[in-house]
Amino acid sequence: MALRIGVLGLGAWGSTLAGLLRAQGHAVSGWSRREGGDPADLLADQDVVLVAVSMAGVAGLAERLAPIWPGQLPLVSCSKGIDVTQRCTPSQLWRRHNPEIPLLVLSGPNLASELAAGLPAASVLAAADGDLARSLQHALSSDRLRLYTNADPIGTEVAGALKNVMAIAAGVCDGLGLGANAKGSLLCRALVEMGVVIRGFGGDPTSLYGLAGLGDLLATANSNLSRNYRFGLALAEGLTAAQALSRVGATVEGMPTAAAVMQMAGEQHWHLPISAEIHHLVQGRVTPRQAVRRLMERDLKEEDLSWR
Repeated sequence: MALRIGVLGLGAWGSTLAGLLRAQGHAVSGWSRREGGDPADLLADQDVVLVAVSMAGVAGLAERLAPIWPGQLPLVSCSKGIDVTQRCTPSQLWRRHNPEIPLLVLSGPNLASELAAGLPAASVLAAADGDLARSLQHALSSDRLRLYTNADPIGTEVAGALKNVMAIAAGVCDGLGLGANAKGSLLCRALVEMGVVIRGFGGDPTSLYGLAGLGDLLATANSNLSRNYRFGLALAEGLTAAQALSRVGATVEGMPTAAAVMQMAGEQHWHLPISAEIHHLVQGRVTPRQAVRRLMERDLKEEDLSWR
């Protein structure tokens, strides 16, 4: 059944999603901040709205649109990150302004350029309302993007946000030529660190082993198509964060996400050594090799997989 779908945000990810949905026969309309216009106009007569703006744009959009959101119009949040100021995920920002919005989260190993080139991928559609998630799963899935469902939108969002920080670390590791052993160790400990934050936000750490966690981490930590990974490669060359960002030429969500979780880590007593070193590296407090050395020189202890 063809749906009327609105897409808020037409960057790389939003444009890719809009193209996939049009190819399925859905009637898709979009709004972009660059193109101007009133995003509220997009909400009328839609069956579902996907929000794919960058994390920096979510707060303003939620404050503006959530209070006037039409009745039972489902919102699918496709943004990734953690708001530094309000210290919450994209869906939590929307909920703060309108707790009644039927809200879902879409996340997974979805490098936009691969999907745009016709390559297949899978993702997860997470929602507390299982019936709504299953209904949209069948309506939005295609032979190019297969959707699964889960009941943990917060864990799904936090995993999608933290993997960007870990992708920066993976880029640094590869940029320094540290080898497969070091990178395997890094990604293993990255999963544990991501689980600490998921639990701290009230999500389910077992979501780490799904598409939004391990799946997304493996894709973004190993591909030059990942902006966060390329940013890490540039840092490993000795570029400053500003220079590395200029080279990437696009939003690198792992930077503000690292800042946000490190602010919360001090308050919540979270132990996040990888995030801490990436945050210090971005701020210019340490060099890439110093960051790696500090991770390797941490106290010897039992391997802890409990996310405590």
